[in-house]
Amino acid sequence: MIKCVIFDNDGTLVDSEPLGHRCMEKQLAKYGIHETEERMAKDFRGWKLNNILVQLAKEHKNFDLPDNFIPEYRAELDIMFEAELKAMPGVAEALEKIKLPICVASSGPIAKIETALRVTGLKKHFGDRLFSAYEINAWKPDPKLFLVAAKEMGFKPEECLVIEDSEVGVQAALAAGIQVIHYNPENIKIPFKVKSISHFQELLHILK
Repeated sequence: MIKCVIFDNDGTLVDSEPLGHRCMEKQLAKYGIHETEERMAKDFRGWKLNNILVQLAKEHKNFDLPDNFIPEYRAELDIMFEAELKAMPGVAEALEKIKLPICVASSGPIAKIETALRVTGLKKHFGDRLFSAYEINAWKPDPKLFLVAAKEMGFKPEECLVIEDSEVGVQAALAAGIQVIHYNPENIKIPFKVKSISHFQELLHILK
């Protein structure tokens, strides 16, 4: 029986992935590194930012970014969030109707989570029930973030349900022993057999 719902943030609650990929393409290009939004979306969805840069460094010669690259990227992304970020279709309506305890567990920093939820008007649904990989130093597919979220919310892993859009997020939930639904409006194939939804109206039917 589901007693608590744990939501991923980027790509699940808010449509931030395209903005993040576009911002990364733009910032890398300033230093002569050329990658596309499409490649970012295909290969790095849900990844820790530093791990993306480590992987790209392996692929590009003369991968020389300044020490302030990540703060610079995040500052630029904040500007894009303020101007363009939207909630995923149907998520606000679904959150209004879900009666179970809910929280957010994201690979992003707390400041990014809070900005995204504030800009999209979703913050009121979660209060301070926000859990960041940066606070526990463990990133998906490590299950620790979801286990910490479940414990802090006061529930056993098997009493929780995770909603995730990324392959690494689904993998983390499964490793944590938590039921998971793949939010998959783009019909992306992942190597795990789990229930998927394409719209949040479907989640309401599942939680009935």
